[in-house]
Amino acid sequence: MKNLACNPRYSQCEHYGIYKYESAITKIKILGAGDGRLELSNNQIYALFAYSCHDLGWDLAKDLDLAFVDLPTTNYFSTPLGWFEDLDTQDDISGERVLDALQRGISKDEDFGLFIHNLASLHKRRLKYRRILSGQPRPTMDQVGPRSLLEYGVVEARLLSSWMIWRKWIFDIDNRSGQETGYLFEPILASCIGGEPFGSKNSPVKRIGSDGKPTNKGRQIDCYVASERTAYEFKLRVTIAASGQGRFAEELSFPAECKATGLNPILLVLDPTPSHRLTDLSAEFEANGGSVLIGHDAWNHMDDKAGPVMATFINTYIKPPLERMATFDESSLVDISLSWTDEKITIAGSAGEYVVQRDQSEEKSSRIV
Repeated sequence: MKNLACNPRYSQCEHYGIYKYESAITKIKILGAGDGRLELSNNQIYALFAYSCHDLGWDLAKDLDLAFVDLPTTNYFSTPLGWFEDLDTQDDISGERVLDALQRGISKDEDFGLFIHNLASLHKRRLKYRRILSGQPRPTMDQVGPRSLLEYGVVEARLLSSWMIWRKWIFDIDNRSGQETGYLFEPILASCIGGEPFGSKNSPVKRIGSDGKPTNKGRQIDCYVASERTAYEFKLRVTIAASGQGRFAEELSFPAECKATGLNPILLVLDPTPSHRLTDLSAEFEANGGSVLIGHDAWNHMDDKAGPVMATFINTYIKPPLERMATFDESSLVDISLSWTDEKITIAGSAGEYVVQRDQSEEKSSRIV
């Protein structure tokens, strides 16, 4: 068995600091605790192994000794989540076989453990968000009624009421989406380049006091690579409307605080769309001895840091969706219609139809919470 603690991507990742295969399987399988706990079956994990083998160009049977898995498509994103759950109606795959497959994958390339961990993290968050959509309660007029004072009389009362309910529900699920994405996106990017995110409590970057010296108060970091004394700030895009003035002032202070703490700040922006705020933020990083990587340079930097296996993960599961969504013309929205029944919510338009199956038991439990 390999000692993976020498691999910087593992030594910097809490999940793989001291690598144990059994512990790794547990972390791959489980998300959350209590009523919100989500657990993948061995059959679903086996399917994720199969997708990983396909992504990496490995031989499914030879390299991982997997039983034949009949994937409906070679593209994970094109596979319905229901297909994975249907696997649970088949004969259970033993924990020993799952453990053996993981060991074989890591024996072939030690980064396989991180690859499957990140793929499982993505899969679990997608399952969880589908559960959120299924059970997020419909708002009540008690919650939003006073807001009618701003628009009452402008349109017919029934239309205004429906619009208020819809926009509150959309606001709620969008907040949940942002929360779940935050738990997923930055940790995956950080792990791929050998680092980990830090909250303010234990952060190595400290706030600067009025005397210009670091205080004991830390600040949040998107990615910290201890072996390189480097702190990254990840940005999908920096636009004029990206944040308020106060928030942007906070972002401008980050590189100076890194420098004062003895760290090298790096700004990594995936979308190269120019803006004066990107120019200002870049100048601040460079003035404090940091680096700025934008667009292709940012993606290439991540590929170089990630190594072949994790670069494959980035270029299969992160880069294509972001680049595809970035091509959307925001000035030309697709017309959509919204409908709600006890069984489903339907978002329909000229580009297709998106149906969210509703679960009244999930909605009731969400109201209780």
